[in-house]
Order: sequence, then C-alpha cells, then structure tokens
Amino acid sequence: MYRVIDKQALTRRLFLYFLPLALIGYLLSAPFLFLFIGAFVLLVWHYKQLYRLSDWLINQRSFNPPEGKGAWEQVFEGIYQLQQRNRKKRNELAELIRRFREGAEAIPDAVVVLQQDLSIVWCNQLALKVLGLQWPTDHGQRLDNLIRDPKFVKYMNEHRFDEALELDTGLAHEQVLEIRVMPYAEQLMLVARDVSRLKQLEQMRKDFVANVSHELRTPLTVMAGYLEMMDSDNMPPPAMWAKAHGTMIDQCKRMDSLVNQLLSLSRIEGARKQDNDKAVNIPAMLELIHTEAKSLNQDKGHTLTFDIDQTLDIKGAADELRSAFSNLVFNAIHYTKPNGRIHVRWYLEDEKPTFCVIDNGDGIAPEHINRLTERFYRVDKARSRKTGGSGLGLAITKHVLSRHDSALRIESKVGEGSRFWFSFSKQKRIFMTNDESHKSVI
Repeated sequence: MYRVIDKQALTRRLFLYFLPLALIGYLLSAPFLFLFIGAFVLLVWHYKQLYRLSDWLINQRSFNPPEGKGAWEQVFEGIYQLQQRNRKKRNELAELIRRFREGAEAIPDAVVVLQQDLSIVWCNQLALKVLGLQWPTDHGQRLDNLIRDPKFVKYMNEHRFDEALELDTGLAHEQVLEIRVMPYAEQLMLVARDVSRLKQLEQMRKDFVANVSHELRTPLTVMAGYLEMMDSDNMPPPAMWAKAHGTMIDQCKRMDSLVNQLLSLSRIEGARKQDNDKAVNIPAMLELIHTEAKSLNQDKGHTLTFDIDQTLDIKGAADELRSAFSNLVFNAIHYTKPNGRIHVRWYLEDEKPTFCVIDNGDGIAPEHINRLTERFYRVDKARSRKTGGSGLGLAITKHVLSRHDSALRIESKVGEGSRFWFSFSKQKRIFMTNDESHKSVI
C-alpha cells in the first residue's frame, strides 16, 4: 500500500538534490550554472514522466501503469487505484443493469421505459410481441407515433395515469390490453398486460349466469302457470289436467337433468388423481351406448354405423369416459337431419386410442367451432331447446378429456357435416388379445 508524500518529504528531497550541486558549483566558482543545469535535468525528467503518464492514459496498452520513480511512483499508483475503483463500480453497475433487465424480462407483462417526451429508452422482449415494437430499431422513437390508436395517444398525452387504459388491438384476434403508466425518476414505465382471457372468462361468467337463470325460469314459469289454474275452487277438467300434469312432469325432468349436469360438471372440473385409473372396457361401453342410440334414433331414422376395435381398452374413470363418449354420439343423433348417416369409430391411429363420430348433418360455421365447449353455448338456441339440449354436454366432454390428458377436436363444413374426435396417449392403452376379448362385435 503506497502512501502519498507530504510537503515536508518533498521539500527534503529537493533540498538533498540541489545541495550537492550548489556545493560543487561553489567550489568551481559557478554555483548558478550548476543549479541551472540541475533544474533543467529535473525539468526534463519530470516532462519524461509526464509524457509516459499521458501516453499510458491515452493508449493504455496495458491496464498496469508504467514504472515510476520518486513522486511519480505515487502518481501512477494513485491513478491505477482510481481506475480499479472505477472498474469495480462499472462492473457493479453493469451487474445491476443486467439483473434489472433479467427481472424485467421475467415479468409476465410487456414493459417499456420512456422519457417524458414518450421516446423509448428500453423495452423487454414481451413488448416486441404484445405491442409490435422492434428493437433496437425503435429506440428513441416516440411510442405514440408507433401506436396510433386515438385512445392511446390521448391517454399518453394527457399524462393522467391514475386509471388503467383498456385498448383493443389489431395485433391478435380479439386481443385486449390493459395499459398502466407509472412515472419514476423523471421517466415513465409503461406496463401492458394481455387481459383477453380475463375478458372472455368474465363474459362467459355473465353468459353462464344468464343462461342458467333462463333455463330454470322457463320450466318454473310453465309450472307456476298451471299451478295458478289449479286452485281448490276451480279445478280444470280431466283432459286439461292430464295435459298439464304431463307438461309439469316434463319440465321437472328438464330441471332435474340440468341440475344433475351442473353438479357433474362441477365435480369433474377439479384435478383428478390418475393413480386411481382402472381398466375400462370401452367396446362393452360402446355396445351399451349403441343400444341407447338405437332407441333414441327411432324417430330420426338415421343410419348408425359402429366400427369398434374389440381388443382396445384404456385406463381411466369409467363413468366420466362414458359421459364423454355418449355426449358425442347423442349430439350427432339430435342435430343430424332425419335419415342422415352417423359413423362411430373406436380404433388405433398412430398407436393412440382414438374415438371419432362423423355425421352428414348441417355442419357448423367456423365462427362457432371454438365456442362449442362453452357452457350453454348454442349455435341455434331455438333448435337446441326443441331437441331438449341443455348446452352442457360438450362442456362436460371437454373437462372429462382434459382430466384424461386428451382434448376434443372438431372439423365441420356447413352443409356437409361434422367430425368430432379425440385421442388418448399410448400410455393409457391396455393391450388385449383376441382370445382374451370377451366382448361381442357391435
């Protein structure tokens, strides 16, 4: 550790340097000449050290300073120590910036740092995707010049950031962004969050409450109307009573079915422990569904074809799987025009157990397909109520398949028909031989 020379030490060095020169000059009768030569040599030496210092600071071919002597040794070492401190601070600052950027990248929202004039200082990767920015091309650009939505421009220019802005963007289908701006350190931090899914869930909740209320109100209204007619003083004639009684029974069954389906949907929405999965005899299950389908199909006159692999079983929950399989078959019967064709298959595709229902009904328009598994969603509400549908069947099927690591897939063309199918993983398959099969061909 070097110590800085104080003034007394420096004066002592100068005195010890010039004293011998003065004595020699006095003996030779030229003291001023020798003092001048000594001062000149000292000046040249200091200029040389100064040049070495300047050359090192400017070119700095090495981080280590040049060798110095005398007072210059402390100067070089002091500058070297200063550089080390500065380098350490720069490294700490770089590490802090790196950690800040990593933290900002980990945030599940788009983050943009802005100057007060709305010019972009920095943004994370998610902002490139959500807001459509380009980095580093958009560095220094005004954000309101890149996002030209009038609502956004007005919101940013008014500088009133107490409330968030909800913005519909054209960057994705039905995308809604919640934008918040927080001033800090003479800058602005804009955080954009995609709330499209939350908006959809909120709308689904509202639709669910409205549909349940409507589904229950209709049969209750019918029953209330008949009950008002049946007071003790004014009983209806037997023929009218028989009709009213039958209607009320039908409406009670409808409400009971709706409540049971809601309870079933609530039960299967949670996570399921797959350790409790058991072997399910799918061909035997489909044979029972086929029998029920033929009974349901008497008035429709459809051509029902069941093509079943008799050796193909899977592991799962039998009651839930029966609900998923039957919903697709019964829906095809309900919504296919009379005398249509319905083909049901249970087979292996790419070594995966696959169930498929194909019909030649009216088909489904593309805008409805993604919403078919929503609760109470109907393509044709009047037709669905006429067939007795509650709008919960496909929602139950969706959750059952999700609990069995599968998903419902739908293909449909208007006027040509529809195909509903799903596949299970290879791990759920149970291998059977023809000798072990105890099922009859459907």
